[in-house]
Amino acid sequence: MKNKSRILLMIVSCFFIFIIINNCQIIPVKKSGTPELLAHRGLAQNFDISKVQWNTNTAAIIFPPEYPYIENTISSMEIAFTYGADIVEFDIRVTKDKELAVFHDYQVDFRTEKKGNVSDYSLSELKTMDVGYGYTADNGQTFPLRGTGSGLLPSFDEVMQHFPDRKFLIHIRDDGEEIGYILLSKLKKLNKDQIENLSIYGNDIAVNLIRKEYPEMKALSGKLIKKSVIEYELIGWTGYIPKSMRNAELHMPIEYAKYLWGWPYKFIKRMDDVNTRMVIVTKRGQWSGGFDTKEDLKSIPLNYSGCIWTERIDRIGKLYK
Repeated sequence: MKNKSRILLMIVSCFFIFIIINNCQIIPVKKSGTPELLAHRGLAQNFDISKVQWNTNTAAIIFPPEYPYIENTISSMEIAFTYGADIVEFDIRVTKDKELAVFHDYQVDFRTEKKGNVSDYSLSELKTMDVGYGYTADNGQTFPLRGTGSGLLPSFDEVMQHFPDRKFLIHIRDDGEEIGYILLSKLKKLNKDQIENLSIYGNDIAVNLIRKEYPEMKALSGKLIKKSVIEYELIGWTGYIPKSMRNAELHMPIEYAKYLWGWPYKFIKRMDDVNTRMVIVTKRGQWSGGFDTKEDLKSIPLNYSGCIWTERIDRIGKLYK
């Protein structure tokens, strides 16, 4: 009995030693380059995301503007790249004439002078609207951006034409398959280099549709991230990466990332090897936010080489670049 107990103890000990050696790296790896910086909606007006509900009009709760840029516009993307963004995220919605408008809300009411849904208007009609109309930092007493956003709403095609060699994360905002088919038709008109610079996230149906055509495009959806993280926690200690975590756009609060096998250095290496981009975000109440201050950056591991989500590329870009 004693011999059997000793053998069992040795097996268990070897098992735990293997897990530790295979997943821990106390000493930081040598720095191989700066992290990628992902600018959410370009350089946008900011607000306290911890106070936001699913239906909050965020244009009505902005902080006093520090700059004139409006989210999801060509100018906001240009300045984001100038400040050091490696990737810019933008939102797409289907219009009445089945085009793709770069716009966040499904309603136009919050940010423009018009009423109704994006799908109620053609692209040409949307482009006449003032996308800075509804922004206020003082409960509607003043509207500092009103009149500055007329004609600034771009289409997906215009973004691709204006930035032919830049990286983008496309947020598929509408539900269902229609937006997936329309986006797919747009993607087929792009060259190989442009396709390689794009990643997608959003509704599961549209994401899965596009992944069938472009299996190596980095992608993220609600179901996909749950499946990949659960599977990785079950078998990732072996070093094996489940199929669901390959060719992925993996976003995770840094507060939870520490529970991933091999975090941070071995995990990032594993993700690089399977064409997956690890993007860290921060917890802001019930939502995820960006690394927007020098203080926020202190929680990031030394020599971290993944991707960092930020709402303030104007601040963070200066620190990293």
